[in-house]
Amino acid sequence: GGAGCCGPPAGGAPAPAPGAAAGEDALRESVAEHYARAVEGGLGPGEGCGGSARPELSLKMGYSEEDALDPANLGLGCGNPTAHTLVREGDTVLDLGSGAGFDAFIAWKKVGPSGHVIGVDMTPAMLKRARELAQKRQASNVSFRLGELEHLPVADNVVDLIISNCVINLVTNKAQVLREAFRVLKPGGQLCVSDVVAPGGEAKLAAYLSGRVAETEGLCACITGAVSPDTFAGMLADAGFADVEIAVQEKSGEYISTWIPGSNAEALVSSAVIKARKPADGEAPGPVVEATPPAANAGGCCEGGGCC
Repeated sequence: GGAGCCGPPAGGAPAPAPGAAAGEDALRESVAEHYARAVEGGLGPGEGCGGSARPELSLKMGYSEEDALDPANLGLGCGNPTAHTLVREGDTVLDLGSGAGFDAFIAWKKVGPSGHVIGVDMTPAMLKRARELAQKRQASNVSFRLGELEHLPVADNVVDLIISNCVINLVTNKAQVLREAFRVLKPGGQLCVSDVVAPGGEAKLAAYLSGRVAETEGLCACITGAVSPDTFAGMLADAGFADVEIAVQEKSGEYISTWIPGSNAEALVSSAVIKARKPADGEAPGPVVEATPPAANAGGCCEGGGCC
């Protein structure tokens, strides 16, 4: 965690009202301060998306025992994006909201010495921890960069694969994040992220949370910023992506229920594995694949690894 902020979807949305930018900045600052605490002293139960580095929770998301014990695992993720896509030797991988580097280091093991991993995060404390770990591991082909997901410090057409672990929900202007992702990917490049969605729609989620959960609290807990699978798929298509697939995961309720205990948010928010591809040069965008609904209750990333 630790990138951007959150709120309503921006795909095709009208220009922000006066003062909206200031509101986004305030939310962004709140998120940055919240996740700085995660790396500096840790978050208590119910204080955010994940927030507990208990290895058994990481195992439920599809991580190996070795990975789950990594010091870079702060317990903030909600899925295992690298488990749902092919990371090839020699690839350049970009991790959006890389935190202390947990998923970035997993990708680093897969790309080998000929590959490159870039992590982008807006929280200096997270970057400091990730860079320290990279130095200890002599991971010279991993770089961690300070930046916002809406304005990636990455050149055009240089990335083979984009991963992210429950961070895009924290950003208000999700459509801009996805446009930036499209920009930096090479033609034919892949996106595979774990994130939360609201299968019943944003309006139903907002109506339920109103008066129950404060905006900033819900945002930092990876709940308020969830959009419907259809909204997410539409933003990906609008950005130019092809082969959009959104698989809502099962059985994440037990995990999501710990983010804001007693809120019952797990009934309205699920995790999902979200995939898309930047068309090759000269290729028309492909069809959007309908989202796969959860099998039982809110379902989510906890089994088989989706997102938070």
